Amino acid sequence: MSTEITSLQPAVLITIIGESVLRDRLLKLLKSKGVTGYTVIDVQGEGGHGKRMGDIAGYNTNIEIKSVVSSDVSEDILLAIAQMRNGHALIAFRQNVETLSE
Repeated sequence: MSTEITSLQPAVLITIIGESVLRDRLLKLLKSKGVTGYTVIDVQGEGGHGKRMGDIAGYNTNIEIKSVVSSDVSEDILLAIAQMRNGHALIAFRQNVETLSE
């Protein structure tokens, strides 16, 4: 195991939580903004659009998508998501993070 210290780089963690029916559209959006890595998780919860318990596959279910991107890319993604919210349970937020450099 190396004890060499790796430098940290500033980045932005973007988190998107929405209806699972939006999965393909959201992933297409991320890829169109140059995102090359992301994580998709099936999630449950409750909010302004009611409970999303995920008890029936593909119905009343949510996903959470996370990706680490630049600040500029995160802004582009958030602006695009704001336009997709019409009638869907969909929220997105970003947090400043530090990543290990390669």
